[in-house]
Amino acid sequence: MAELVTGDRVARLGELRLGCSAVIFDESGQRVLLMQRDDNGLWCLPSGGMDPGESVTETIVREVQEETGLAVGVVGLVGVYSSPHVLVQYRDGNRFQIVSLCFAAEVLGGELRTTDEAVSVGYFTQDEVSAIDVIANHVERIRDAFAYQGSVFIR
Repeated sequence: MAELVTGDRVARLGELRLGCSAVIFDESGQRVLLMQRDDNGLWCLPSGGMDPGESVTETIVREVQEETGLAVGVVGLVGVYSSPHVLVQYRDGNRFQIVSLCFAAEVLGGELRTTDEAVSVGYFTQDEVSAIDVIANHVERIRDAFAYQGSVFIR
């Protein structure tokens, strides 16, 4: 389980880590896919860290499949997130400033399901998202996803 530590430039206490997250809307375009994490019970976009030897596209395709069972294709970049005021601290002592690329993706196949990493998955409207416990550093990405018009957010 990870803890988010916030403060003025607190991320300088960690190492950099590249992460990717996916924004996947249902057919209506009004509900975004979220997963409830098994380690802390909080909701978030499908996401994860990039492995050496992977492209960012390969990372998000792999992460979405591992966490939700869906096969996706990347259709755009929603935003780049790199706050120096947020540090992700893990129980094992690792601390990271996450530079996250948030991609718009479309479902190509697969079947939405729970996994070892996601105890629950589902599509949520913007109002429904505000009523559940979402990981703090995903709130801005989800808000940007609903506002996304093709221009990339740089945060």
